[in-house]
Amino acid sequence: MSVTDAAPSSSILPGDRTEALRARTAAAFGALRADLEALVRIPSVSNAEFDQAHVAASADAVVALLRGAGLDDVQVLSVPSGAPAVVGRRAAPEGAPTVLLYAHHDVQPPGADADWDSPPFEPTERGGRLYGRGAADDKAGVIAHVGALRVLGDELGVGVTVFVEGEEEIGSPTFTQFLHTYQDLLRADVIVVADSSNWAIGVPGLTTSLRGLVDCVVEVAVLAHAVHSGMYGGAVLDAPTLLARLVATLHDDEGDVAVDGLVRAPDPTVDYDEATFRADASVLDGVRLAGTGPITARLWTRPAIGVIGFDAPRVASASNTLTPRASAKLSVRLAPGQDPDAAMEALRTHLLGHAPFGARVTVTDGEKGKPFQAPADSTAMQAARWAFAQSWGTDPVDIGIGGSIPFIADLLEVYPDAAILVTGVEDPDGRAHGANESVHLGELEKVVLAEALLLERLASGS
Repeated sequence: MSVTDAAPSSSILPGDRTEALRARTAAAFGALRADLEALVRIPSVSNAEFDQAHVAASADAVVALLRGAGLDDVQVLSVPSGAPAVVGRRAAPEGAPTVLLYAHHDVQPPGADADWDSPPFEPTERGGRLYGRGAADDKAGVIAHVGALRVLGDELGVGVTVFVEGEEEIGSPTFTQFLHTYQDLLRADVIVVADSSNWAIGVPGLTTSLRGLVDCVVEVAVLAHAVHSGMYGGAVLDAPTLLARLVATLHDDEGDVAVDGLVRAPDPTVDYDEATFRADASVLDGVRLAGTGPITARLWTRPAIGVIGFDAPRVASASNTLTPRASAKLSVRLAPGQDPDAAMEALRTHLLGHAPFGARVTVTDGEKGKPFQAPADSTAMQAARWAFAQSWGTDPVDIGIGGSIPFIADLLEVYPDAAILVTGVEDPDGRAHGANESVHLGELEKVVLAEALLLERLASGS
């Protein structure tokens, strides 16, 4: 019987067993922290502008960790043009489910060293947090899986496949091909994606929704070539001005998205305190928040549109001419339930229909990613809620994530019968992708225990 069919139980693990695993986790955590520090020292930036030998070295380090955690069948695998991924396996006992544990070992570029309070690839502890690029996103996820396997040891009662990707930070370009190539190798009843966030320090979260994504480049053209701004200005508006007017139509006066055809999902049952949000997002004093309704709805269950790139003459090299054309890259986050193709068509219709002053508007499609909505009451989700509550001593909060993890839709397509759990190693102070990225060490220890409890609960539930 698969875990998705098993009957839930509130008393599968006695309290002394839970406390025994808690003690094991505490005893193992010093070594796990050292292993995390060693991973952070490897600058495994998957962006092609960086040395990819470091990504290969990071994969080799993950291989050693998984073998040390009791997995004998560990391989570095890839597909053409793909980065090295690590897959380690341990077969399921008779009648027990198999759990796929996902994380990624590649990291974002560090940015300017001057923005960091300590070197990005030299792990440094301050105030109970370990700072360094990848310390949270997502080398802590790797350590969560390794730690759970070490804590359970030979008492692991489920089959486990650990899949540690090497190109998530560049959009997982070969992920779908990898899944289809190694479909049987990665097949599982439950998939645990350790690449999300918790609600707050001391309060765990289970990610039940993710926004989808479409992006595009919109170009506005008004002239065949640049002309003198003094001789022709006044009768013709330059392309950057008209592009600005076009972009401004994407939101109403309150800051809500104003594109017909982009859907909203129901509002979440929890909300963000505005002062906390402003601090977490580093909003400047006096800047009014955009949109209406709960902050969590604006972040998780409603569409959002941002300009993430802009091509126009640089200030330093500007001449006194009317610019003939300008372009912007738009990133659109989609509410759960939104079809990406329909969203792209709605955005295109809006942009073409609001061409200012008859300017020539061209829209070029970019990436697309489907949103995700997890069932809140599946057996696997109930097991995760119990495990998190045991580890933290408080019930987890169902949270959404405003960002996108498009490969989850790929997992569901290839494994439609699998239960997917999106769990957290990060917290609101983690600054993933930014300078001074960090992981809270106390929270990471709780994540390790929670995953060990989850695996044992899934084994008992089978």
